[in-house]
Parts: sequence; structure tokens; C-alpha cells
Amino acid sequence: MAEPHGDSSRSPVSRTVTVSTLPTGGFPVRIDATAEERGELAEAHGLSSVESFHADLELKRWRKDGVRMRGTIRAEIVQECIVTLEPVVSKLDIPVDAVFLPEDSPLRRPLDDDGALIVDPEGPDIPETFEGGTINAGAIAEEFFELAIDPYPRAPGAELDEVSSKDDNGDEDADDNPFTRLAALRDKL
Repeated sequence: MAEPHGDSSRSPVSRTVTVSTLPTGGFPVRIDATAEERGELAEAHGLSSVESFHADLELKRWRKDGVRMRGTIRAEIVQECIVTLEPVVSKLDIPVDAVFLPEDSPLRRPLDDDGALIVDPEGPDIPETFEGGTINAGAIAEEFFELAIDPYPRAPGAELDEVSSKDDNGDEDADDNPFTRLAALRDKL
């Protein structure tokens, strides 16, 4: 999540929330993506289609100036199998639990007495930042969605064939040896 979370111009499912107006009991954000938004999501993430995209999120104040977002994203997507190119349907059920702090917050990066960043690999993630007093709940939901997409979908029973670059004698085929191809390229130059 490299971009600050105040930018709402990049997500097809943008839903911007002003942090200063968050009620103490929390603020629900529900996203039922339209057909146009689902089409843009599919295009943005290299999917054949996004059949459904629903997010039920709640934003609550966290400590003084921070925001905690919790909820669930449910989506149904269609991708091409990496082996057969057949459509592969996946149902995603994605839990969301993230903390966001203003860019200038001293809580943003917990430091030890020597000024070193404290990172617990088993602990919660370090809070993300937002700027401009707004959080784009839709863009954050899209990031969680993107992380849940299988980068190598396979249709049931689809298997990759074992590719071998060795000839019958156990030696590498000269045409398949990358060093031989590099040497041939060098000789052409």
C-alpha cells in the first residue's frame, strides 16, 4: 500500500470518508459494485470478469486521530486457467482489519529507545497513513481484493507438463541452453 489513502481518483469503487466527521460509534461503509465498477475492476486486475463485489466495512476512531477499518469483502471472479485458458470461477471471502494514522502522527512508526523501527513479524501490521483528512475505504477494499486474487488460477485437473531441456543422453539440448543462446546473440553483435 504505497499510496497514501486520501487519493480517491484511482479506484473504480472509491468511497471517501472524512475522518473528522466519524461518529464515535463507528461509520458503516457498504459497497455493492455496479456493473460498470465491476468491469473496471476486472480490467484493472487482469480478470475475465468480476461477477460480484460486496464490501461490508466499519470505520471507527482509533486512539486520538487514527481510524480502524474492519469488515469483510465478498467477491466472485472469473479468470483464465494458466494451463488450459478455460474460465476459472473463484469466490473470495476476505477479512479486513487495518489501522490508519494521519501522515504526521507520532504513532505512525513505533520506535525503540535507540530510534530503531519496531517490527513484530507475528504481530499486527504497522499502521498505514492517510493525508488530507480523508480515507478512501473503497480503494483500501480494492487493495485487499487484489491481494486475495490467485495469480496462477488452474481449472480442476489442469496440470502443467514437465518441460525438460535435456536430450536423450541426459545432456542439455544446445538450443535450449540459455548460455548457448546468449553466446549466439553475442556472436551476432
